[in-house]
Amino acid sequence: MAQTPARAETLRRLRAATGRLSTAALRRLDADYPWFKALPAEERSWVGIVAQAGISSFVAWYADPQHSHRSATEVFAAAPPELTRSVSLQHTLSIVRTVVEVVESHSDDFASPGNEVEVRQAILLYSREIAFSAAEVYARAAESRGAWDARLEALVVDALVRGEVDDDLPSRAAALGWNAGPTLVMVGTTDGALGEVQSAELRRTLRRAAPGALVGIHGEDLIVIARSDGDHAELTRSLLTSFGPGPVVLGPSAITLVEVARATRAAVAGVAAAPAWSLAPRPVGADELLPERVLVGDAAARERLIAIAYDPITRAGGSLQETVATYLDCGRSLEVAARTMFVHANTVRYRLRKVAELTGWDVLAHRDAHVLETAFKLGRLRDARRPRL
Repeated sequence: MAQTPARAETLRRLRAATGRLSTAALRRLDADYPWFKALPAEERSWVGIVAQAGISSFVAWYADPQHSHRSATEVFAAAPPELTRSVSLQHTLSIVRTVVEVVESHSDDFASPGNEVEVRQAILLYSREIAFSAAEVYARAAESRGAWDARLEALVVDALVRGEVDDDLPSRAAALGWNAGPTLVMVGTTDGALGEVQSAELRRTLRRAAPGALVGIHGEDLIVIARSDGDHAELTRSLLTSFGPGPVVLGPSAITLVEVARATRAAVAGVAAAPAWSLAPRPVGADELLPERVLVGDAAARERLIAIAYDPITRAGGSLQETVATYLDCGRSLEVAARTMFVHANTVRYRLRKVAELTGWDVLAHRDAHVLETAFKLGRLRDARRPRL
């Protein structure tokens, strides 16, 4: 644009008024927006820097709209990226609007005679450019945060799957919004291999049902870790539809990150072991798959099965351990077990009912008998390896 005498005079006046316009803009922000007053001093100074940079950028832009040395986008480089977290896009646009209004309200003061209309048009044109630039900055910041959050989420889920709860994991989980509390862990598979778009849609679907859930998609494996104070049974039903065909395993109850890690590892092992139980329900609890998890080499399952299904019976003393062992070794026959022990069949039945009350497993039921039989074999093997006093 040609530099006419009137335009040159306007530019001179505008440069001289930059400090006064910046001060007026900050006063307007302080007077009109309670959220600006509530900002910490450091962040208020950042906003002030952005406002001043916006006015300086307008001066440079007015001097040469085609080859400005400082574009509208660069205005926001004056403040650190963290400003996009503490000041929303809506508030930023309010800042832009206020600065533009201040400049426009003083336009007659710095516009040379006869150049007022051109100055107002320039202000309107620049305000549009700066507003679009603000939106672009926030879009890029959101995209960057999204990519960072995705990487951080993958690190947290991978650590939980491996059971590596180090000193950094709580802060990483907290950065994703996770805090200690009742947590549901579900592991299964996706409906085939997913592309990037399909994976993103699946994550959105899962988070609509469980806001803030951590989601891990490893190939066709799907891991959901949902912190919720609500009804976990209802939450399970709503999440189940997002899993593909095949077993879906629920981890044990968990509250702390250490417990969530154990639950996640148990559920992952459960998915690998579930095909060994053809009648397994869907979903199925990881603790319901303890015998099958032992078969796939899950050491934690072996120790837990012994602890909850063998040790309580041996500690109970009396004839309970002998009765269960004899019943199982005699082909699960009450009559054969009774003859072997030289007692009545009703005595065997009574003792087995006491075992059900003690452990929660009814050895007279086929599945429960399988669990106890596996536990007894593991317990005997452990006891045989213990040094004798």
